[in-house]
Amino acid sequence: MFFADGNTVPFSRRLSALALGALLSLGSLAPAWANSADFVRSLWPQAEARGVSRSAFEKAFASYSYQPKVMELTRKQPEFSQTVQQYLAKRVTDGQASKGRAMRQEWNQTLTGAQQRWGVQPEIVLAIWGMETNFGGFMGGENTVHALATLTEGGYRTSFFREELLTALRIISDGHVSADNMTGSWAGAMGHTQFMPTSFMRYAVDYNGDGRKDIWNSVQDALGSTANYLNSFKWRPGETWGYEVKLPSGFDFAKARSMDRAPLSQWQAMGIQRTSGRAFPRPNDVGRLYMPAGASGPVFLLLPNFDVIKRYNNSDSYALAVGHLADRIIGGGDFATPWPAGDFALNAAQRAELQTLLTRAGFDTGTPDGKIGPKTRAAVIAYQNRVGLPADGFASGRLLQRLQR
Repeated sequence: MFFADGNTVPFSRRLSALALGALLSLGSLAPAWANSADFVRSLWPQAEARGVSRSAFEKAFASYSYQPKVMELTRKQPEFSQTVQQYLAKRVTDGQASKGRAMRQEWNQTLTGAQQRWGVQPEIVLAIWGMETNFGGFMGGENTVHALATLTEGGYRTSFFREELLTALRIISDGHVSADNMTGSWAGAMGHTQFMPTSFMRYAVDYNGDGRKDIWNSVQDALGSTANYLNSFKWRPGETWGYEVKLPSGFDFAKARSMDRAPLSQWQAMGIQRTSGRAFPRPNDVGRLYMPAGASGPVFLLLPNFDVIKRYNNSDSYALAVGHLADRIIGGGDFATPWPAGDFALNAAQRAELQTLLTRAGFDTGTPDGKIGPKTRAAVIAYQNRVGLPADGFASGRLLQRLQR
């Protein structure tokens, strides 16, 4: 697909994909257990079976109490309504790029060593660090064990959070961090680059060689762990995430949709060129077309490394922001094509209204449900063809306004 995904969570509230399972359902505000003491006692046999020491277990729960504020946050996942342009504008700024360049100088030895070991370019690691915690500026202030325990005790995605909780206890027991210093987001994402406990166990590294994997206090460990994470999902060393491109006049959108992913040489044969005017360095690389603002805004051909970035946060908006920030850190500028003026993202009610108006105009979208699926996109394309608009299938705020006239 080459449409905007709309997953644009505000910077202060967004959790990485390492914590994405925490965001999928609503939870009860009332504890599922009669009291917290019973809940904690029930955990010990499972923790002991995982190799958690009794002393580590008791220290982790020494001051534990159920935290209603954590459960309340599970009920406050708002329906965000940002265009990709708005999402990037808050995250990819001159200030962030400048700070990234300063961090590159400060941590050059670590970043260079990580690239030699795992093949991930320094600017990508830096961009993720900047996106996740503003280069360590805010890593979350919740006690990780207590937050995960509250979510588990409260019956919110119980299996998921119990597994994360037991893993967090094992991390403490193994001596990587003390219970008091294991802090992060309300949903358990931890450290400079926001690893969930299970991801920590799989991908965190002791980069500085002190015997601990400390992503909270050791920038070296955090950056090395991030490079290892990306490498584990088959990062392609020395290759970029994608290219900004321009479409030729009369571009065949229907053919593009049928191609989905194709070698860059095939996209080039359709008239697509890089906005820089330079040739694609590897024409056989496979890419997909991405138009986050439809045909009237910046257009991209996305490469395999883009999908690796999405393993960190499964959002095209997030991965584009990481790639763009990385490019800005190494001296790149803004996108060549301006974003369309006056556009806005559609909320559920507006998407349902769009469907209703399309159906009234003779383009069947089925029952209006506020979800832009294949049938609605087909209706958008048919409408665009009728009125002479580029048939990109993009359900935008501007399209809704046109239908409302």
